[in-house]
Amino acid sequence: MSMPLITPQPDADLVADLRVQVTQAMGAHAGGGLLSATERRILAERYTAEALDALARQALDAGCAPLSAETEARIARAVIDHLVGAGGLQHLLSDPEIENIHANGADEVFIRYVGGKSETGPPIAESDEAMIEMVRALAAEAALGEDLSGHGEERSFDRTSPVLDMRLRDGSRLCAVMSVSSRPALAIRRPTMFNADLDDLMHRDTLDEPLCRVIQAAMRAKLNIIFAGGTNTGKTTFARAAARAIPAHERLVTIEDSYELDLYDSVAHPNVVQFQARRPNLEGVGAVSMSALVRTALRMDPDRVIVGEARGDEVIDLLKAMSQGNDGSFATVHASSSAQAFTRLMMYAVQAPERLTFEASAMLIAESLDLVVHLSWAPNKHRVVSSVREVVGFDGRDVISNEVWRPGRDQRAVPNTPLRTETLERLESAGLDPHVIDRVGW
Repeated sequence: MSMPLITPQPDADLVADLRVQVTQAMGAHAGGGLLSATERRILAERYTAEALDALARQALDAGCAPLSAETEARIARAVIDHLVGAGGLQHLLSDPEIENIHANGADEVFIRYVGGKSETGPPIAESDEAMIEMVRALAAEAALGEDLSGHGEERSFDRTSPVLDMRLRDGSRLCAVMSVSSRPALAIRRPTMFNADLDDLMHRDTLDEPLCRVIQAAMRAKLNIIFAGGTNTGKTTFARAAARAIPAHERLVTIEDSYELDLYDSVAHPNVVQFQARRPNLEGVGAVSMSALVRTALRMDPDRVIVGEARGDEVIDLLKAMSQGNDGSFATVHASSSAQAFTRLMMYAVQAPERLTFEASAMLIAESLDLVVHLSWAPNKHRVVSSVREVVGFDGRDVISNEVWRPGRDQRAVPNTPLRTETLERLESAGLDPHVIDRVGW
């Protein structure tokens, strides 16, 4: 004869009760001290298992059937994710095939996978209010820092600070809004192919082999490059992959609005200084701009200055760095075409405090840049390199360039105009096989 089922407690209530129990047990264990992420997870798993065992014993003592193994596993995951993970987001963040997560409220969730497939997802919280609390918990965790020292990114998320932009522990970028939108919303961009180099992207058909070899040689030859493209076209991933061609002995200084490049690698790039711009605090002080950080970077004796995304007056300092001896520097820029990248840079320059004229901006760009590499979406929703331009000079307010690779029918870059002789000589001196150029077929 089967046991009668105990009156079930709703999952949300049971999770909430267990979270309180486990939190208290973990606090007592820590004795008020800080625990590492690994210790917190071990303790969360241990005390959650003990709480569920106690619940099962209570059910058996009452002559009732305990929770099924499937339900118990689901409850345990929810409790642990809330305590040491990202709450209702954790199961999505744990899926390596998920690339982007969008939530327009707690229950309108949209997922995009690596490869372009999109689908709706399960709710990430029980309510919009619970979603806001989950985001606040993530911000509080980020403030502790990776080592729980309390020196991480300080972030608030409330009606006075309704926009939150932060980096999650796995490297994902989260942007969340509240009060300025009809419902709280968030977007998460996850780092994919984090350790990829250009060969890896070539094997994923982002670019063909001759172009891959040319860009790798351009990085070794210390050409100054802008990686351009629209939103979510993979500019940062491509720039990070291209940077793998930089020799390991070089000193790199990166400047970003939010850490994304993460170029440090104990083998590939052991000498890296990473700067991040800082927003003003609640009193309106303490801000450190991208432009100020670029100038500081030049005093750090860099071999290359790298700007994660240029979108303001830091462009002038970056271009000056490129033209004054910091060859091999690069940045990413939002632009819908390789030609528009020049327009964007020029607009940032003329709007900067220096108020450069269009003519002066064009001259500065022409003297600083060597190449623009543009990324786009192919019709099959695949990211591809669509265009490469070589800067050859300026004429008045126009930057003159040759489109050496142009978009083909499927938006993939196809050979168009030969590189200049002096550029080819620099690339070959940096190790480019001359037979690669023969295969381009200009």
